[in-house]
Order: sequence, then structure tokens, then C-alpha cells
Amino acid sequence: ARGLYDKLSKRWNVQWDSAGAIGRRYRRADEVGTPFCITVDFETIEDDNAVTIRDRDTTEQVRIPLDEVIPYLSKAIDGY
Repeated sequence: ARGLYDKLSKRWNVQWDSAGAIGRRYRRADEVGTPFCITVDFETIEDDNAVTIRDRDTTEQVRIPLDEVIPYLSKAIDGY
């Protein structure tokens, strides 16, 4: 998780939040206008090496491999 955070922070403004339940984290992120939340969970670490990305505006969640996170966000944020 920290490695992904470090990679993302080189390109975008990112914030680390590990306090409380995931629903509360989503609400906090929504309140400050965070467009995407990335969740690293036990499945990420132990099973599939993928993360969940949640879109603030649609609340849609997609599960994608770690190596596809930056291309996914580049397209969603930067348009390419």
C-alpha cells in the first residue's frame, strides 16, 4: 500500500487514511472533494494483488490490478 501511495504522490496530490471503517473514510474523502479513493484490503495483500477504486461522483467501484492503477487514473483524471 505504501509503495502505491509513494508512486501516486509523485504525480498527484494524495492522502493516506487508515482510520475507522471504510464507509467513514469514503464520507470524509467525499466531504473534502477527493475524486477517487483507492482501497487496499486483505484480498490485495493475500490474494489478487488488486485494489478497489471508488469514483466520488458516481460511487461506482472497480477492482483493478495494482499495475493498472496509474493508467486508470491517468485516463480518468488527465484524459489520456
